[in-house]
Amino acid sequence: MWHRADVTFTYPEVGATQHGPVPAGYRHVRVRLPLSRGPRPAADLERVGELLLTWQVHAAARIRLDTSAAVAAPGVRVDTRLGVGRLRLHEPCDVVWVERGPRRAGFGYGTLPGHVLVGEELFAVERDDAGRLWWVVELFSRPAAAWLRPFAPALEVFQRSYAAWLARAARRLLAEAG
Repeated sequence: MWHRADVTFTYPEVGATQHGPVPAGYRHVRVRLPLSRGPRPAADLERVGELLLTWQVHAAARIRLDTSAAVAAPGVRVDTRLGVGRLRLHEPCDVVWVERGPRRAGFGYGTLPGHVLVGEELFAVERDDAGRLWWVVELFSRPAAAWLRPFAPALEVFQRSYAAWLARAARRLLAEAG
């Protein structure tokens, strides 16, 4: 498991999104949406995977990220900025793991102090046995503050919508790439 002494994650199960099992005591969300209707060449997995790992899928979805590096890697700081004006949330995370393989490209990041949630999230592009590409988001989380607990069901709806929004952006980038 990856660990860096100068990073204090808000949960002990660092890296669980990569190999599992997802830990108890959290809400678990898994979203798997098609990026292609039919088979795509293996190069398309690499292409969309690189777009994901260089934050371009998030940018195409108009999600503002402040990152400490241009490419996802363990230890890269990611601050997701959601909302507008005074209602803007700054959600700090650190990349825990990155994978580039023949079947999956993606990363997982974990929450840091200041995030409204506690947990970890996986973003990946996967290629199945038939050659179809899939957008996959898996996470385990719970509210960081007691006052957020009554909103947990709404948070899950937001997380699923966020995953679908990113899938549309990835699908658009794949179509533009040919």
